[in-house]
Amino acid sequence: MTPFPHDLVMDRPHAADGTEAAPDVDRSHASVACLDPTLTIQQANQEFGRRFGNPVEDLCGRPFCDLVHPSVQQPLMRQFSRMLEGKRNRFATEVITLGQDTAHTLPLTAMAVRGGHIPDVAAILVMLPAADGESVDSEIVVPRKKLLSEVDARILEGIAAGVSTVPLASRLHLSRQGVEYHVSGLLRKLKVPNRAALVSRAYSMGVLKVGTWPPKVVEDFIK
Repeated sequence: MTPFPHDLVMDRPHAADGTEAAPDVDRSHASVACLDPTLTIQQANQEFGRRFGNPVEDLCGRPFCDLVHPSVQQPLMRQFSRMLEGKRNRFATEVITLGQDTAHTLPLTAMAVRGGHIPDVAAILVMLPAADGESVDSEIVVPRKKLLSEVDARILEGIAAGVSTVPLASRLHLSRQGVEYHVSGLLRKLKVPNRAALVSRAYSMGVLKVGTWPPKVVEDFIK
């Protein structure tokens, strides 16, 4: 994911029931990066590095828009701006990415991650298809095992959908403290420091399904 210049970034088609159709992304693994609200890359998996032909450590700290063709940067920024303004939790589009010596038109999915009881966007998760012909790093893909309770799974899905603590507590009939307790447990279990890293790690491990909305935990990981 070659469209015309004025249409290089567009929303994906909607299904017949009006819901947004899932992007055509490989469902077993993907290139995943976590951006801060300035759209700077903070974390990425090894597949993301392969996609752009650079070590992950070289990509972290760079503006994400530097990795896409100049012709798509402005419309992509408009999509991100609407997300940061709270007008949407997710968008799926097409972009032209720039590797070391190549350019590819690819589907991109971006999702907002909100922190705690604060409704502001804490981070943005972006996903692209895995690089063709490459295997996923063994440190990223792990054997499926029963990691999560049913409540943990629903909380992880809510965080990945951009739901903050208070509405998530109401949805699951828990107290705010109860949600925070489960979130703390998820952070320890997946060995990550915050919610943005939690969602990124969950996608990297295959715990969350790629290409589905709203986010859904793979049943094999639920106790």
